[in-house]
Amino acid sequence: MPSASAIGALPDRHDTKLGIRENWQQFSLLVLVNAFVGGMVGLERTVVPLIGTQEFGIGSEVVVFSFIIAFGVVKALVNFASGWLADRFTRRAVLIAGWIVGLPVPFMLGYGPTWSWIVGANVLLGISQGLAWSMTVNMKIDLAGPRNRGLAMGLNEAAGYGAVGLTALATGYVAAHYGLRPEPFYIGIGYAVLGLVLSMFLVRDTRMHASLEASLHHAHAVVPRPSTREVFAKTSWRDRTLFSVSQAGLVNNLNDGMSWGVFPLLFVANGVSLEGVGIIKAVYPVIWGAGQVITGPLADRIGRKPLVVWGMITQALGHVVIGLGLASPFTTGLAGSALLGIGTAMVYPALLAAVGDSAHPSWRATSVGVYRFWRDLGYAVGALMSGAIAGLLGLVWTVHVAGLLTLLSGLVAWRLMNETLDR
Repeated sequence: MPSASAIGALPDRHDTKLGIRENWQQFSLLVLVNAFVGGMVGLERTVVPLIGTQEFGIGSEVVVFSFIIAFGVVKALVNFASGWLADRFTRRAVLIAGWIVGLPVPFMLGYGPTWSWIVGANVLLGISQGLAWSMTVNMKIDLAGPRNRGLAMGLNEAAGYGAVGLTALATGYVAAHYGLRPEPFYIGIGYAVLGLVLSMFLVRDTRMHASLEASLHHAHAVVPRPSTREVFAKTSWRDRTLFSVSQAGLVNNLNDGMSWGVFPLLFVANGVSLEGVGIIKAVYPVIWGAGQVITGPLADRIGRKPLVVWGMITQALGHVVIGLGLASPFTTGLAGSALLGIGTAMVYPALLAAVGDSAHPSWRATSVGVYRFWRDLGYAVGALMSGAIAGLLGLVWTVHVAGLLTLLSGLVAWRLMNETLDR
């Protein structure tokens, strides 16, 4: 029978230490768990838009992208709720709940008889991701402490988005050889089962680490915990740095939501094969994921703001390459997706680390939840914007508009954001 610590009991305060090295076993386990969390999203990146158009015969871009809109809205709301839950219950309990909700998703995607089943699967996926991914973020922030926060976020997001890209590549290959359904979704069953088992029996809660950090940094001061409403307002607009972070996160995932729905349809329409689309769709998140192993610790050395500003500008350049290069769609698709991946790798760990820097440990999980609310609302905004613009002007114009918004977002961060790294 497993010991109490093995099944997730809180560690004794005297045994609690901060740092990645000091907590390498739990930290490594959470990296693996987040790879499975990311793989669940990767199931959809190549195949699901084509299921809408080719299997269900949907002609409206807005309707096809409805599964992304549902995912983004639900995930954004659950991100916010997960932070509130984590500050009041245990991170581990919320993580386990996320995996339980995600169990039906690959079955619904693989065997759902109508498009409403696909949308319903994405509602569950949004809940699952909002709970599970949020907790892997918060638990790594707790374990790492302030010294290696950028590295911690880089490793977390590298695992998650690396798995997104590799799974997108795998599903594109399987779909090209066996069909759009159900075979590409079999891998998701393995992800869900393994993620749940590891979370239930090996992951331990990290609230004690957050409590230790709070006591170390505020030993001589009583810091009252603000209300959830106050944290929401501070993270969303009252604090100029947190506002800059939140808007950049929203626009960053607007790009991801746009590419999720638009790229398969755009490149297939321009003669790229299904396997080619899978490669293009994989390049973006794989570089995004792997790059954060470098950009995460870089954010701990040069600061958060330079990576945020230049990362957004690099993403905007990626849109230019894709939008103006459809005469050679596969080549420019690869190049543009690589730039999107590089830019996103620069931005992602720096944004999360900036929130971790700015929020007190007693309400940090709630603040991270608010930031992730705005960030993942970008999926829905990007999909809705893409559907509307594609219906009026064509798919390529969605790429142009997303690029302009990304450039403007980078300029806002340059003007308003303060550096949060304590040197």
